[in-house]
Amino acid sequence: MAASAAGIRAPSALQCGNVASSIFGKIFGSQAGSTPENRAATGQRISRRSTGFNEFIKYISKQENLRILDLGATSPANITFMTGLGHKFHQEDLLRLSAEKDLLVSNGNGGTVFDSEKFLRDNLNFEREEFDAVMFWDLADYLPEPLVKPVIERIHVGMKPGSILLGFFHTKDAGPQEPFYRYHIASKEGVDMQPGESFKLQRVFANRHVENLFRDFGSIKFFLGRDNLRDVLVIR
Repeated sequence: MAASAAGIRAPSALQCGNVASSIFGKIFGSQAGSTPENRAATGQRISRRSTGFNEFIKYISKQENLRILDLGATSPANITFMTGLGHKFHQEDLLRLSAEKDLLVSNGNGGTVFDSEKFLRDNLNFEREEFDAVMFWDLADYLPEPLVKPVIERIHVGMKPGSILLGFFHTKDAGPQEPFYRYHIASKEGVDMQPGESFKLQRVFANRHVENLFRDFGSIKFFLGRDNLRDVLVIR
């Protein structure tokens, strides 16, 4: 899905579901009569200030007409914000695409395996050095294991030299029931987090593992948040 300041393709409808309670409620506090469980059930958004996101926005605000790739769930707020900066917007809902049932194939022993080759044939077919910036969010923590490194490699191919990637990575404080959030740009300082589909947290990366994941990139910088997320900026 692509959009620009000249014309915006109508985004698909948001799909939200019930998710488990989260430690974020303890960090950000509850409104009167509202518990973390209730907020998750109703899709209530939580504001998150993000130093890494703010630095990301500063980086892409230096010029116009950049090509921005959002790999998270469709968000009209993200489209409006980026095109408002004069950039071209491209979006692929990476987790939704990875959840297609036909990607699970028989392993010949009565079980199933994830067909990463089919996924990469059908998705993320970027031109070489196409994008100036990528919003990767926390997807590496939720992707099926066979996809993590191939997706990073595909993103690397699609990014221009000197381009920037924003990622969020959970800390060791995140538990297996950590809910999945959709990210909506609220301002230059942060995002709104909305409980989304019931994707399960698959892993928590140590810093050295994050560095190894992006070993083919030029540089990486970590920002420790007040919650159980680290902001990561990576330069191609």
